[in-house]
Amino acid sequence: MISRKLLGAAALSIFATVASAAYPERDVTGTIMWGAGGAMDVVSRAIQPHAEAVLGKKIVMVNKPGGTGAIATNFVNNAPNDGYNLLFGAENPQLHKVLGLAEFDYDKFFPVALFARSVGVIVVKADAPWKTVTELVEDAKKRPGKVKMAMTGPGGLPHTVASMMGAVTKFNTVSVPFDGEGPAVTAVMGGHADFAPVGVGAATESIKAGRIRALAVVNTEPVASLPGVPAITKEYPDFSKYLPWGPFYGVFVRKDTPDDIKATLVGAFKKATENPQFQQLMADRGNIIMNISGAEAEAFLKKWQSTTSWLLQDVGAAKISPEKFGIPKP
Repeated sequence: MISRKLLGAAALSIFATVASAAYPERDVTGTIMWGAGGAMDVVSRAIQPHAEAVLGKKIVMVNKPGGTGAIATNFVNNAPNDGYNLLFGAENPQLHKVLGLAEFDYDKFFPVALFARSVGVIVVKADAPWKTVTELVEDAKKRPGKVKMAMTGPGGLPHTVASMMGAVTKFNTVSVPFDGEGPAVTAVMGGHADFAPVGVGAATESIKAGRIRALAVVNTEPVASLPGVPAITKEYPDFSKYLPWGPFYGVFVRKDTPDDIKATLVGAFKKATENPQFQQLMADRGNIIMNISGAEAEAFLKKWQSTTSWLLQDVGAAKISPEKFGIPKP
């Protein structure tokens, strides 16, 4: 004879299976960890309609910047694990531990999809006096404390690229904080900052419109979307030891989200990333399509974390050694 207790447990199991199999039954919330207009925001909102078409429900996008991505990451980490709270995030959480910003990184999340990756570009105002990175660096050395760099917080692309520049060129600048790459680019256009290292995707349209000028891409080779802009290794070959390096863009859910919901989301975002319109936009903005998820994406995340964490440690920018967290040297 089967006990009522066992029947109750079986009924709950069946109910849970049916409930998750119906996912999504309502609109989903997508939390973007950076502000409007930046590269993460642009990529997230570009893939949104294609994922909605597959899921059959709306993804309501909400920008929640702050703490170099820690605020949004913590928000989704504390939300229910039912698949209705997605984190649209960039690389930043992988550095939260070594920068002392949070006690967790993407190890608390399942990577539904890493859509694409980018490279950095160093931009200045269109009428700025510097024509090359060398001219900018030498001027900053001659006028210590006068040249201002737009920053997005510890662990952001500007901070990491600035760490590379400091290690290679031995120069320092005044950092002015902003809530994302979009506001950083706007600050350079308005003269509130002299230069900014940002993702190619956040700067391409403004560069093409002549509102800002690119001095170099932070890469070993030029990128097709910015013809005529040299690789930074042309002026500073020592940069090559840190490259290739750059931001990436993806969507995550809590790691303990039910497997069938994860599978539904993986399928939806894989198909969305394959959409020709999205792929063309990524190419136009200088991004390289990845379209990986699960174990493959987790391996990429760990390798990126290892390389970048130890870079920050070597240049004295890490607050806590990666060794403490078991992050292996690359």
